[in-house]
Amino acid sequence: MPDALQSLRDAAELAQTFATPTVAEAIQRIAAVIARSVRGGGKVLVCGNGGSLCDAAHFAEELTGRFRADRPAIPAIALTDPGHLTCVANDYGFEAVFSRAVEALGRPGDVLVALSTSGNSPNIIRAVASARANGVLVVTLLGKGGGTMSRTSGAAEVELIAPGLTADRIQELHMLALHTIVELVEAELYPA
Repeated sequence: MPDALQSLRDAAELAQTFATPTVAEAIQRIAAVIARSVRGGGKVLVCGNGGSLCDAAHFAEELTGRFRADRPAIPAIALTDPGHLTCVANDYGFEAVFSRAVEALGRPGDVLVALSTSGNSPNIIRAVASARANGVLVVTLLGKGGGTMSRTSGAAEVELIAPGLTADRIQELHMLALHTIVELVEAELYPA
């Protein structure tokens, strides 16, 4: 039986390894890309698979709703619509579910935040390619060394690679980064 205390300690230890100047700089750069886009009339699109899709939805609602302070809504769309996902998966294959959404919704100057714990998800890779083809800026939050997405030259304006061996631990760090990004974007766009 797993030990709950040890699991919490393992998560805390991994979070400690994530708290570095390099990670902080990447988070600040991601927030700057998003703030600059929104200030210029752009929006944020967010995608991921499984738990990362849930994180995408959470990130978008933190931007459109309320994070820590009352302020105007920040335009963000999580690519989670079940009608779209199942239509595109049925007609074009699951690899196209996010790229078609980016093609439909993305405009030059928007930002795609792509989440992948492996960096190898074909539908996320295709979403990034669609973003690039449509003038949408790309930031990636990856794990496991970054995978194929990290090795693709110029795939993202900024990439953040979380340490960890399992998707759950990587997603915990991604959410920590996403919350920090919201905090920074909020402060940049709507200072107290």
